[in-house]
Amino acid sequence: MDRLMILFAVALSLGAASAATLGVVQTEGGRVQGRNIPLGLFRSVDVFKGIPFAAKPELLEKPQPHPGWDGVLKATKFAQRCMQKSILQTSSFGSEDCLYLNIWVPHGRQVSSDLPVMIWFYGGGFMVGGSMGANFLNNYLYSGQEIADRGGVIVVSVGYRVGTLGFLSSGDSGLPGNYGLWDQHAAIAWVHRNIRSFGGDPENITLFGESAGGASTSFQSLSPHNKGLVKRVISQSGVALCPWAMSKNPRKVAEQIAEEVGCPTDDTMVACLKSTSAETLTMAAPLIEQGSPDYPGVLNLLLSPVVDGDFIPDQPTNLFHNAADIDYLVGVNSHDGNLFTSQDIPSLGSKTKETPVEDLKRLLAAYSKEFGQDGVDVAFAEYSSTWDSPPSQENIKRTGVDIGTDYIFVVPAQVAIYLHADNARSGRTFSYLLSEPSMMAGPGKPYHDWVGSDHADDLQFVFGKPFTTPKAYADRHRDLSSYMIAYWTNFAHTGNPNKGNLKAPVFWPEFTSSGPMYLDLNGKMDDNSVGQEMRLRFVRLWTSVLPSLPPSNITTDDE
Repeated sequence: MDRLMILFAVALSLGAASAATLGVVQTEGGRVQGRNIPLGLFRSVDVFKGIPFAAKPELLEKPQPHPGWDGVLKATKFAQRCMQKSILQTSSFGSEDCLYLNIWVPHGRQVSSDLPVMIWFYGGGFMVGGSMGANFLNNYLYSGQEIADRGGVIVVSVGYRVGTLGFLSSGDSGLPGNYGLWDQHAAIAWVHRNIRSFGGDPENITLFGESAGGASTSFQSLSPHNKGLVKRVISQSGVALCPWAMSKNPRKVAEQIAEEVGCPTDDTMVACLKSTSAETLTMAAPLIEQGSPDYPGVLNLLLSPVVDGDFIPDQPTNLFHNAADIDYLVGVNSHDGNLFTSQDIPSLGSKTKETPVEDLKRLLAAYSKEFGQDGVDVAFAEYSSTWDSPPSQENIKRTGVDIGTDYIFVVPAQVAIYLHADNARSGRTFSYLLSEPSMMAGPGKPYHDWVGSDHADDLQFVFGKPFTTPKAYADRHRDLSSYMIAYWTNFAHTGNPNKGNLKAPVFWPEFTSSGPMYLDLNGKMDDNSVGQEMRLRFVRLWTSVLPSLPPSNITTDDE
């Protein structure tokens, strides 16, 4: 037995020693060297942290090419996050010099070549976020190592500007906005030009992201500036059509920020804003306030992309022809709205406090204000149609979460999926619902036992956390993580989540307008995991029934 163990240890060390590595890599800016991490017998991953893909950006300007460097850049430390407000919104942190990316390259016996490339964009409501180092305590959520190693893909994560510095816009050519989207585009273009040196295939780039990152991948697919650069896109819990993903009245927000920093709001406003310090501008962003049923928090995300006539030349619904040859995989979590609605109506998340029906009507009124009181009545009748009489608290609370999930995530995602399928030429379309029960739900835990996947619950499974921190998870979570990594990386390889390096547990049918199929992702998948017409009644309610009501004379803030 001891002899066997010694032989095994020798084999392992030989494997580690002979695992391939890229060593020093030549990029357009200069040479870089990362770190090789042995993972087992003839398996390793090269990790490059903090490679600049653009110069330090000028305030409220598009990114510019990096001037390059002499010698070998030691790419072993994460760069700083892009400047943003702290969680308490009382200070700022991060740097203006933040346009850097990180790369994970898996190897077997030989150095890899022609691998598919997956570029990750983080979420955070376009206000906060980062993929540079620990997200919480020492837990680095966005490590590409598990995806790269298991799926045989190169993973790239990117920094982009957020908040005022990323999305302040005057609504005209003076300050067009969308700087964070231009940053993402600069990173995509850099990867396209340089990734072959890292063993990647520049003609096979997949974008993936969650929440504002999911909306970002959607915007990138719709922009004419990415023509020929992007082959596939994955949007998790966020698309360009989400109500929070576009600023309807950027001028108003710019004037508020100008007043906050002591700038005039006349034709000298832009010059004054550009001469203000980055920290001052960052802190002048409107507070993200706790919502209420009358003013839902998700409608407070006021710094986001805009139609600028350039990067986003028109309303996103009119741009799907630009994604006609892009494969698109998009989905939501079954209770994506839980995080938001339980802030707007705190009793929804409480196991002891009752939720008044009136609060649901107020939330519906805020979401559907352009449809007036008729809209509220019609929507409420639809949402309460299956209630017991009188309704139980579970009926009311579940419906409250469903209303938020539908309005904030499900309906816009479904509209995007239909538009993609309708406009597609060679591009394929796939739709999913993640329904794995929340780990925060159940007896003795904070969530109601009926809560499924909440917002951001998908991240841990996509990035393989059940494998890297096994004690925090059960076997079904490891199963789900392996399923999601298989589907995601197969999709990156072939444009089809069923075909690639990894075995898919259940066949995932393509979505078409005549066969609107989706896959229900969870830890116990079987032949019943395929559904169709996801929440069709409610998609129709928001996209066709309410808009066809007689016009209301209610005016909205956006007019």
